[in-house]
Amino acid sequence: MRYLVVFTGGGTGGHVFPGFAVAEELGTRYGVEIVWIGSRRGIERRLVEERGLRYSWVFVGKLRRYFSLQNLADAARLPAGVLMAIFRLWRMKPAVVFSKGGFVAVPVVIAAAVLRIPVVAHESDYDPGLATRISARFAVKVLVPYQESVEFFDGAIRDRVVVTGNPVRAAVAAGDAQRGRRLLGMSGARPIVLFLGGSLGSAQINELLECVLDRLLESCDVVHQTGAHQTGAHQAHALHDGRSVAAGRKGAYYHTPFFAEEFPDVLAAADLVVSRAGAGTVWENFTAGKAAVLVPLGAAGSRGDQLRNAELCRARGAAKVLEPNEATPERLLSTLLALIHNHAEREQLARRARAMAVPEAAARIAEIVDRQVGES
Repeated sequence: MRYLVVFTGGGTGGHVFPGFAVAEELGTRYGVEIVWIGSRRGIERRLVEERGLRYSWVFVGKLRRYFSLQNLADAARLPAGVLMAIFRLWRMKPAVVFSKGGFVAVPVVIAAAVLRIPVVAHESDYDPGLATRISARFAVKVLVPYQESVEFFDGAIRDRVVVTGNPVRAAVAAGDAQRGRRLLGMSGARPIVLFLGGSLGSAQINELLECVLDRLLESCDVVHQTGAHQTGAHQAHALHDGRSVAAGRKGAYYHTPFFAEEFPDVLAAADLVVSRAGAGTVWENFTAGKAAVLVPLGAAGSRGDQLRNAELCRARGAAKVLEPNEATPERLLSTLLALIHNHAEREQLARRARAMAVPEAAARIAEIVDRQVGES
């Protein structure tokens, strides 16, 4: 039976790419039609439309735990977004709404509850954000990545929580290292260190790399996803071809604002990853089995979710972690050089990261979503 599932969520790529993994499974296994509802100008719109999926938008208001005058304007957008979402869902008549989180999802989830459309909500982080806590009240199932995540839900909601792991696109597991090295123009004779700032870029990671790049290139090749609007180490090498540089005995440096379909191959080619600790990035590292140095976004710039994601990885020996007060150029350089020159330790980190992966997560989630059609 062919039916429609509305996906919702956004704000960052971390709320979108895992949704694509579930959409792939639903389309392949169950022939499901997908529509994504997000914000009018959020990153999710570009990512979804580039993938060829139908997209619709509603007004959204950001949910903040702190005082801001913007809370007043956003408080008005939320009910307007709910009304828009009610109208859109009423016309679409989806069998299920699948929420990937972020404040974008809240009006759609509330609208689904008003229309008695079952909601399945998925949280990618170790602990749920405010949007997921709200959505969980309306969801028939709340899906979480770790067994420890269950403890953050109380009462009747806990009875609806299911541990699934985080969905990762099948392409990530299928990344081809040789193809990635060809794309980068790197032979693989030197270790390749991949710097990732997430879908929006990371000024901190860019600045750290700018400070240590020349010394790093003496021991490895460097690949750098800068972010579309970020500055950083790539500026110092702009006199070359703008993407790659090799000089004398030093390694090669490749930079680009954003990796798209080539990302799985680039990740496969990397021997070591330096990244934030967003759930999407962390689980892609798990899936690809990559040694990683995590530089989590601190509590001053977030709700602290990346700190807790990173701490769980460190506790399980699946990554090295430099917390915000530790992330100096000197500390980063010494950590990286120690791993570059210690193949055995890199391999141990990679093995433990791979052990954290749940390859069947997307299939599990698709099955849970499909089951709601029969039960609703």
